[in-house]
Amino acid sequence: MTTMKDIANRLGISISTVSKGLNGAHDISEHLRQAVLNTAAEMGYQTKKMKQTDYKKLCLFIQNMRYESPMDFGYDIILGFKQAAFRDRWNVDIIPATSSLQKSESYDIYMLKNGYNGAFFVGFSLQDEWLAQLTNTNIPTVLFDNHISRNPWVASIGSDNEEGIDAAIEHLYQLGHRKIAFLNGPIYSMISQKRNQAFLNSLKKYNLTIYQDFIIYGDFSFESAKKYIPHFLKNDVTGILCSSDMIARGAITECQNRGYRIPEDISIIGFDDLPISSTLDPLLTTIRQNRLILGRTGYFSLNSMLHGVSLSQTLLHPELIVRASTAKCSQAPLDLE
Repeated sequence: MTTMKDIANRLGISISTVSKGLNGAHDISEHLRQAVLNTAAEMGYQTKKMKQTDYKKLCLFIQNMRYESPMDFGYDIILGFKQAAFRDRWNVDIIPATSSLQKSESYDIYMLKNGYNGAFFVGFSLQDEWLAQLTNTNIPTVLFDNHISRNPWVASIGSDNEEGIDAAIEHLYQLGHRKIAFLNGPIYSMISQKRNQAFLNSLKKYNLTIYQDFIIYGDFSFESAKKYIPHFLKNDVTGILCSSDMIARGAITECQNRGYRIPEDISIIGFDDLPISSTLDPLLTTIRQNRLILGRTGYFSLNSMLHGVSLSQTLLHPELIVRASTAKCSQAPLDLE
């Protein structure tokens, strides 16, 4: 266990100066205070509060994701995490990890200064500064839909994208669809990259032609579909897999606005099974992620690391929910007639 004396020896300063640096005293320079905090974080120092059994404090950082309403993707993830943590008497702070916050201070120092025992990252992209810093952190940290390899202090949770995407492509294939497009999330998202590879793998599995200009990176929004749907329709795509239900909602609206019937003329599949999926017209076929369980799994993974169990990746099984937005392809091969 790292002590203030260890930090003092490393920096060649007195223990009292280390104490001042850790406690925000004003009679030492900002440069020295930062050096103390940097060294404390590097050596895995814990404050007295963090060591107390009755002081249990976790942080859930959220970025690039809506979570305020039950209709939002992040809502159930946060709820599941908080419910599981509450049973073990953990206090949980929900903090938007804005770009300015990440630029103002390193992740380790922020955690140390605020007395957090561990953290759950939700909605981070590959461009976020704190994500890159996790390679060397020794603070128990769990990532949703991201992964840092070879650091025993960082675990990952999510859904099995290979399994989910493959179930969707198999469904379209069995309905006779052979010209399938993929409207993905942003390219800087690790999960978008994984789903892109899963889509390619499934097309190869069913000996389907890969049309590179039908595989599009956009964003996880309703508006993302408007730009690309005309290109798909012009080239006689019969099935569209979307990387979120919000994208699928936009795809349905854009197709209908252009006179196409769903699913008679074109089939559409979403991803997530948000509440809107069962209210759209037609009802949306989608790949369900149990977001409440994902949140609980995030806590269970973090709690395991806090108790000395080092985890790597935990993936939940997704489920294809077939509704009215998919049907037999009007251009199906004769052997499906």
